[in-house]
Amino acid sequence: MKPKIHLIVGARPNYIKANPVYYSLNQLNKFEIKLVNTGQHYDENMSKIFIHELGMKKPDINLEVGSGSHGEQTGKILSLYEKVLVEDQPNMIIVFGDVNSTIACSLAAAKLGVPIGHVESGLRSFDWNMPEEINRVLTDKLSTFLFTTSPEAKENLMNEGIAEKNIHFVGNTMIDSLIEFQNKFDKSEIRKELNLEHDYALITMHRPSNVDNGKNLIKLIRSIQKSSEIIPCVFPIHPRTKKKLQSSKLYDELNNNKQINLTDPIGYIDFMCLQKNARIIMTDSGGIQEESTFFGVPCITVRENTERPITVSLGTNKLIGTEYERIPGEITAELKNNSNKHSIPSLWDGKSSDRISKIIESYFYPNIRN
Repeated sequence: MKPKIHLIVGARPNYIKANPVYYSLNQLNKFEIKLVNTGQHYDENMSKIFIHELGMKKPDINLEVGSGSHGEQTGKILSLYEKVLVEDQPNMIIVFGDVNSTIACSLAAAKLGVPIGHVESGLRSFDWNMPEEINRVLTDKLSTFLFTTSPEAKENLMNEGIAEKNIHFVGNTMIDSLIEFQNKFDKSEIRKELNLEHDYALITMHRPSNVDNGKNLIKLIRSIQKSSEIIPCVFPIHPRTKKKLQSSKLYDELNNNKQINLTDPIGYIDFMCLQKNARIIMTDSGGIQEESTFFGVPCITVRENTERPITVSLGTNKLIGTEYERIPGEITAELKNNSNKHSIPSLWDGKSSDRISKIIESYFYPNIRN
């Protein structure tokens, strides 16, 4: 009987990171792999469309938890997934990133003695006001295999008492997806559809520090409006950001600005096309800091800290904090700058998933030489 492995997905970044791991493990033909979708992101463009676009099989198990507060959502996933674990009895689970699905399923598995592999271990912002930081640290404490994307992650983990033998520097599985699907990005028609065939700025904002605080949100939007006078902007709006904008009466104001193209969430292929071809990016997303570094696109990150410092030291990312008034000036400076010096981090080479699958194969089949 083949060992059974659950791959846990639930939010947009999980699909991108999990897809190449699924295929790499599946090619070994030594495991029974089940895809478990918690349903944390339930918007069509935030979940199902990624499965269709990536050619990933439909989830074997759907928890369909939907939205809710952090505690409510985490609690629902924990309760529902525990029942799945008891009934299906996997030999290992693999979780991705730092969302509520990650920590909830890890807690359920750890309490039942099921080994956990955490893809993207060791990233730290050292900001405990971020729910994601709590999820990251606790998941790493629970995990058997800690798969890291960058060298500083190992140091973070060892400082927290994690045994070196459990830490594996494998690279970035999200980059595996980018490399695999680059041809599809180039064939996307989204720029033509949105009339973005000249220079434009791509904007994404969703973190509570930026959009939940009314005063901060107003300052941010005013800065985006000023930025749109410098360069046309496209702004695919996260569902929770849209809700905040509508409740603060700012949505219509943005929507009426001819220099700002507001859209609903965009599918993976189209969004990567927009990102790859942007002149500059404004974001508070962790994943986009990595993707823009790989694409070589300048990125302004509107956060006080980043758990991905390698995108600043080697990549194209610039951390500006929440000094929103700086954004137009940073854009102006970048548009004048043609140097674009950056490097792609080590092991971001499209083979991270193969490294992970070999480590897992060695665990279950120790007498086989890779």
